[in-house]
Parts: sequence; structure tokens; C-alpha cells
Amino acid sequence: MIDNDNGTVTDESTGLMWQQETIPNNTMSWIQALSYCERLNLGGHTDWRLPTIKELISLVDYRRHNPAIDTAYFLTAVVSSLYWSSTTYASDTLLAWSVYFYNGHDYMNYKNVSLYVRAVRGEEK
Repeated sequence: MIDNDNGTVTDESTGLMWQQETIPNNTMSWIQALSYCERLNLGGHTDWRLPTIKELISLVDYRRHNPAIDTAYFLTAVVSSLYWSSTTYASDTLLAWSVYFYNGHDYMNYKNVSLYVRAVRGEEK
């Protein structure tokens, strides 16, 4: 990981750039999360999007919990809670996948539920 010193972190293994900060108590529905990412202007970039479930899981550090993420880069910027992915659950389009950054597990949630968001930019993986 590279801290870009502009509110973003770049994952050298995937080439993806991540929003570093999570705003506490700023949860939103899945539709709101998609819109938030599309409108985000951060680190001089405007091509942000909601990550796929595969991309979001790539941030999980299974050696840790509460939070299950590399705290050297996300120490003050992580809420140990559920974060939206852009991936809709194939068997029920009212659901989308999320990652619980307390323990790193993935879950399905109804899209109208309010969860946290971490935007990503780069080629979709």
C-alpha cells in the first residue's frame, strides 16, 4: 500500500486507488452509495465508483479483527462495520454484497439498508 497523502491509498498489488477516510455515522443505502461514489472528487480525481465485492474483499486483512484491515493505512479511517459493494446478489436483485470490516466476512444486505462506503478508482477487477 502507498499512502498518497491526499486522502487516498493505492494498493500496489491490484493497482486500485482507495478512499482512505470513512466518515463516522455517514451510512447510506446502496443507491445513495453508488451516487456518492460517482459524485466524489478526491485526490484530484473524479472517476470514483463503488467497488465490486472482489475488490472490497481484497482490503480485508484476516490476521486482524476490529477492524480487519491494514491499520497502518486505514487506522483512523475505518469503522468496523458493514461496507457496500457494487455487486448485486444474483438470486435476488433487492440484495447486494457487503463486507463486515469487524471480521472480514461478506454478507448480503437489502439495498435499502444504510451501510458505510469506501470508494475505489481504477480498472474494475
